[in-house]
Amino acid sequence: MASTVAPWPAKRTDRLPKTPSELASAKINLYLHILGQRDDGYHELQSLVAFADCGDRVEVTGRASDWTLAIDGPFAEGLSGTAESDNLVLRAARRLAGRIGNTSPMALRLTKNLPVAAGIGGGSADAAAAIRLLARTWGGDVGPPAAWADLGADVPVCLLNRPALVEGMGERLTPVDGIPELPAVLINPGVPSSTGAVFATLAARYGQPATSPLPPPGTRNIRDFASWLASHRNDLTRPAMETTPPIGAALAALAGAPDVLLARMSGSGATCFGLFPDQAAAQTAVQWLRQHAPHCWVQETVLRTAPATRG
Repeated sequence: MASTVAPWPAKRTDRLPKTPSELASAKINLYLHILGQRDDGYHELQSLVAFADCGDRVEVTGRASDWTLAIDGPFAEGLSGTAESDNLVLRAARRLAGRIGNTSPMALRLTKNLPVAAGIGGGSADAAAAIRLLARTWGGDVGPPAAWADLGADVPVCLLNRPALVEGMGERLTPVDGIPELPAVLINPGVPSSTGAVFATLAARYGQPATSPLPPPGTRNIRDFASWLASHRNDLTRPAMETTPPIGAALAALAGAPDVLLARMSGSGATCFGLFPDQAAAQTAVQWLRQHAPHCWVQETVLRTAPATRG
């Protein structure tokens, strides 16, 4: 069943709140099954997606004569070579302005806290955050998430911004309830993973859909959830490790962390996530990983059951 994003209030305002901003949460593919390739080249997938309480941040810094985007943050350099025409945040902003009408261009800022080309949403999450932020600022309706799929396969679910079963090419979304909040650790080996190269290396090694795509009702215990999730897979893990070997080392380090319940790669890599029984165990694992995988980016987080509070 396709989902929709609830419209923001219809009344528009000419007054901007002080530095309005939106969290572009890291998107985590709890599992990712690649089922085949369509005649048009796109792949059919099945994935259960959750969102972390960490991410990039998109801000409106003021009105402007034309759209601008300033980029800062620890991973800003990774976007330094991106042409404006390829920047999903600006493309999404301009499209939403055209959809709503009677809007003024804005100066935006993107604080890039997450690694680039990392399998956790990236530009899609940033674009979705810009859409939500500007719709709230202008008081407009963004329409159904599927309408934004041409910007990127992850844009619809990032726009939904809550746990969901993702199918088709990423445009078919079913919101999912009943997932417990999951203490987690993210690890990235510090190298980008090319989605195109990973799919090319997949070479038609497609998987089967899950017999149980959603967790059983009442799966509120983290250990039970992790055990259920272990029966699923990420079909891109092997080709990603073949394409970018440091992913395998990062995943092995995470799997060796104390008290880890499950370790898996997200998306097409290079970021991997581990689930832990509680936040104390996740914090201990972060310290352990910083000693045993010192060249990796490591981040403690919680995978949320509801959208993050807007900032």
